[in-house]
Amino acid sequence: MDPIGFALENFDAVGAWRTTSETGEPLDTRDVLADGEAIDGVAGLRRALLKRPEVFVQTLTEKLLVYALGRGLTADDMPTVRRIVGDARGQSYRFSSLVRGIVGSVPFQMRAAAATRAAAAARDPVPRAASAQ
Repeated sequence: MDPIGFALENFDAVGAWRTTSETGEPLDTRDVLADGEAIDGVAGLRRALLKRPEVFVQTLTEKLLVYALGRGLTADDMPTVRRIVGDARGQSYRFSSLVRGIVGSVPFQMRAAAATRAAAAARDPVPRAASAQ
């Protein structure tokens, strides 16, 4: 488990709050993040995330963009991620600003255009120029 997993250990598989493990032992939700900050439970994790929201927002943006594009990100995608996060900063990192940034991004727009061309080709597999001959 990672530190974030330990911090969230009080939630069971369906999200109900618990204070003991399946074996009845008290849960230990303490750990140390990669930057050396000690956390204890959900409240400690929340405080740590609020200290550096851009780290969380960048990771969230990357994961949302992976989902939106249907592929992994490359180094070429990182300027887009940074732009989306930077624009969202001015809007208090609202989730809607992340979604708008992704939908308006060049990688997403190009993916959508490619999908439209592929769908059109599937409906009419014979190119127009070739069918005229």
